[in-house]
Amino acid sequence: MSKTNRRQAQKKIRDLTKELNRHARLYYLEDSPEISDAEYDRLFRELLAIESRFPDLCLNDSPTLRVGASPENGFDTVRRQIPMLSLDNAKNADEMRSFDERIRRNLDRDSSITLMGEPKLDGAGVELIYVEGSFEIGSTRGDGRVGENVTSNLRNILSIPLVLDGPASSRVAVRGEVILPLRAFNRLNSIREEKGQDAFVNPRNAAAGALRMLNDVDRDRLRSLEFHAYGLAEGLPEQIIDQQGLLEQLNVWGFKTSPGYALCKNVEDAIQYHKAREKERGELGYEIDGSVFKVNEFRLQRDLGELSRMPRWAIAFKFQPQQETTIIEDIFVSVGRTGALTPVARLRPVFVGGVTISNASLHNQDEIDRKDVRIGDTVVVQRAGDVIPQIVSVVKAKREKGTTRYKLPTSCPSCGSDVVRSDEEAVVRCVNIECSAQLRNNILHLAGRAALDIEGLGEKLVDQLISKGLVTKLSDVFVLDVDALESLPRMGRKSAGNLFASLSRSKKTTFARFISSLGISDVGEGVAQILANKFEDLSLLIDADLDSLTQIDGIGQTIAESVRNFFRNPRNLKEVEKLRELGIRWEEGVETQKSPKKQTLKGQIFVLTGSFDGISRGELKVFIEERGGKVTSSVSKKTDFLVAGDSPGQKLKKSEELGIKVVGQEDLLLLADP
Repeated sequence: MSKTNRRQAQKKIRDLTKELNRHARLYYLEDSPEISDAEYDRLFRELLAIESRFPDLCLNDSPTLRVGASPENGFDTVRRQIPMLSLDNAKNADEMRSFDERIRRNLDRDSSITLMGEPKLDGAGVELIYVEGSFEIGSTRGDGRVGENVTSNLRNILSIPLVLDGPASSRVAVRGEVILPLRAFNRLNSIREEKGQDAFVNPRNAAAGALRMLNDVDRDRLRSLEFHAYGLAEGLPEQIIDQQGLLEQLNVWGFKTSPGYALCKNVEDAIQYHKAREKERGELGYEIDGSVFKVNEFRLQRDLGELSRMPRWAIAFKFQPQQETTIIEDIFVSVGRTGALTPVARLRPVFVGGVTISNASLHNQDEIDRKDVRIGDTVVVQRAGDVIPQIVSVVKAKREKGTTRYKLPTSCPSCGSDVVRSDEEAVVRCVNIECSAQLRNNILHLAGRAALDIEGLGEKLVDQLISKGLVTKLSDVFVLDVDALESLPRMGRKSAGNLFASLSRSKKTTFARFISSLGISDVGEGVAQILANKFEDLSLLIDADLDSLTQIDGIGQTIAESVRNFFRNPRNLKEVEKLRELGIRWEEGVETQKSPKKQTLKGQIFVLTGSFDGISRGELKVFIEERGGKVTSSVSKKTDFLVAGDSPGQKLKKSEELGIKVVGQEDLLLLADP
């Protein structure tokens, strides 16, 4: 290898790195791309090829270092010596003045205290660790003391410098907020809607969710995020003596900081700063939910100290919730998974806090009575926490004559069964096991690992069974045969046979699992085991009264009433009897064990992509691992098979480029059971 070739490679790597980083910033941060995606990909591949020949010449800020494999089995934890504390809140100007009086009293000062005001960005808090100037570890806030290691995802965020620009301590811990700008939020939602995917609810959730992606990482979303630094936990330069100097130093190192920060000479200046931020919040390109004020001088911060959960020298001044008035056009009832009847107000659509609101939960009858909410009322609405639609109050001066108080129905709006309310709950419930509104979730619950553990009975398949009318009640699941299953869209004979065999195996269970499978409100795996230990057989449990149930350790009044109400319903008793007739059986006190699977996939490495019929990717992963295979999250030369479902994405393209064998769901079943 000649020195000339090496020098040329070094220059080319330097030029391509600089050019690619510039184009990435133009696309993701400034929304003004200069080249096409195809041209960017061509330059990226060119850089990757040169770096592979000269790996020692790869620069620390190379865009190729931002793309790495995500953790395969969840995120490791990061424990901090200095916790990320919460902030005390001020809800109005008087509480801000009380904060000022408190810090001046603690400092024994009559003169004003200079505060640094910063917009309170509405995102996800993270900490970045730099060692010898290079980004090493990034973690979520977690519980303050322990966070999740999300370094691989954070490396994709272009506003996080991979190398600090300028001298720094050997170890620096930078803290800040990850946000999704509104421009990027709208762009990503447009793309999702075009693909038929659900839109993100708000930028904060989209940002926090992006950081915790494990499989099929959405790199476009990650690169659209921005990191704004606001503090240091470790590595403060000696010459920096206040928050203003720190923010300036963070800028020098290459970080974005909170936009619009400013010094406030006293608390009245701080209040005016906050009012200005609140007035302009709708015009900004990002979401803020208040202002943060910190004592500017670090010497005074140290004198004030910290409480166990929050510093004495900082406070968050929250904005007032944005409110509007609208009219309740109707009230309808939603039936949830556990049969809970939830009243929902249908509103005349109104724009509140950047979102159009058309529905708002009324929670329960007690809440309706307390606020005296009626159909036709004019109401004040807001987004609780700037997220959840909420009816604040009724404008009774605008109430028309003739309106009546609203009462929840005495029968289920879905199935017509009587509804019940326990003495200790505000919730009204339908306890009919055949209720169509509950059927889907009850079947999924029955198929879950804590119940009958029916392998292959996933969400999509359950939806198909219900929509085709093959299942109208819980017991219908065990009436299905291979022919009925094969009639479903894209369900082959092999898959139908495997599911039928799984249904047959699941009939042999334990008493506790059977109780759990019934989906009785408040009865989970643990309670089901307590009941199974107490009662010798099913008939004794069915006949149990409240007194005998509440005398059992671990069974309170609410659970006892749920059990009693369930078995008092004639439809439920008929369904329980039918399940027994169809072969559900158990041996007293014996926990059934799955027979070990043949290790037909031992030593094979699989990658999953896309969506599959009748089974989730998590269930497929378990299916492969039980047979000795290994499932990884990214395609590499070591991958043996890519299992591709619908909408496979970029993993399919990469597999084809590497010559990796691509198989479908049916092919996988044949591999596992040749």
